[in-house]
Amino acid sequence: MSETTLHSSAPMWQESMTASGDARGKRGRPDWSDIGFFLLLSAGAAYALVNLGASMDYYEKLILCGGVALCSWMAWLWRPLRTLMVASGLTALFAIWLYSGGGGLQQGDLSRAESVFFLKYLFSSQSAILWMCSLFVLAMICYWIGIFSKTAAWLGTVLTWAAVYAGVTGMLVRWREGHLMGPDIGHIPVSNLYEVFVLFSLITALFYLYYERRYATRALGGFVLMVISSAVVFLLWYSFTRDAFQIQPLVPALKSWWMKLHVPANFIGYGTFSLAAMVGFAYLVKEHGQTRSLKKLLPLFLLGAVLCAEPMVFGSRELSATWMLYFGLGAIIVGLILAFRGPISARLPSLEILDDIMYRAIAVGFAFFTVATILGALWAADAWGTYWQWDPKETWALIVWLNYAAWLHMRLMKGLRGTMAAYWALAGLLVTSFAFLGVNMFLSGLHSYGEL
Repeated sequence: MSETTLHSSAPMWQESMTASGDARGKRGRPDWSDIGFFLLLSAGAAYALVNLGASMDYYEKLILCGGVALCSWMAWLWRPLRTLMVASGLTALFAIWLYSGGGGLQQGDLSRAESVFFLKYLFSSQSAILWMCSLFVLAMICYWIGIFSKTAAWLGTVLTWAAVYAGVTGMLVRWREGHLMGPDIGHIPVSNLYEVFVLFSLITALFYLYYERRYATRALGGFVLMVISSAVVFLLWYSFTRDAFQIQPLVPALKSWWMKLHVPANFIGYGTFSLAAMVGFAYLVKEHGQTRSLKKLLPLFLLGAVLCAEPMVFGSRELSATWMLYFGLGAIIVGLILAFRGPISARLPSLEILDDIMYRAIAVGFAFFTVATILGALWAADAWGTYWQWDPKETWALIVWLNYAAWLHMRLMKGLRGTMAAYWALAGLLVTSFAFLGVNMFLSGLHSYGEL
């Protein structure tokens, strides 16, 4: 197999694939349902402006109005987002109403989370996020069983959607819970490692679900859900050992409307880069499906094992039994995937499709990561008086950007394809992970408010 050119007698696009990623097949002009969804969002924004406008500054009001247009456009691009937003929004409103005890949505008592059944076990932010974690792990298991059973694969998709619904609901409710703790505490829940791990899991899952529908394949679910489950394990460890789920006031540098733009854009990049890495792993498994030489499989196993070891390295400055066990299980899982590469590769999409998904994910992630880097520089100028200070987080963000800029340059200008592109995407996850988490663990700087 050439590293720069892919050849296959099978057409890349099949009848079951859909360009829109949903039941429409192809996107047409917005219809009455799209207009109705836009009006629904507009009504919600109008309610917020009338009742909560006094606590918003000019920029926050502008972001709110821009959010209506952005969400409407995204829901037109991919219709399932509309269902997700409505379902999670209504559930969050129900939880907020439960907190209010019937006294109005602008009131609430956090102590009700321990006495009201639906809050205690389902819809408080912590309960919903724990459900999200459990459902993602179950979805991963179902996807792997789904390699041999279509029913299990379908259940993996259902559980992934359920996990996303629970996670989005939990984040919305957490936003409200912060405001119930005090007017100076409430903030958009993307300010610390706990919250951004949830955000990362949701973004990665949503992009995967889009590509799953677009390319009509569930065989990639087990691969992508592995990286999400890794984030979930870290999230649970971080929650139970550090009480990270507690809502804390923002540090002064984060009390800015820039956070509402910079952090989500940044994690769209992290999520899509991670998805591309796991698709790259699937590509290499597919390519080596009939390989008998252990020497050719060794680099892939070692790279997979190193990725499994990352949480052990970043999780604690000392070796921990939890992360040693995680590393051992992760290495065993990578070994089992390679051991059963034959039947797994037979059910994976063609190399052309895997290569196309990898490219699209990196291209989308690079665009958003570029925007996030620019927004971060503007935020830094607003907060610290200079656009760039070579802070460790800024430096490693630049390294991530340069890595994927080089990948895209080699792809578009030199025709990079195949094995080299897949290994590069998989190795890129190491760089991205260090920028995301390792910097907070080992290096201090202006972004040290996110440290472990």
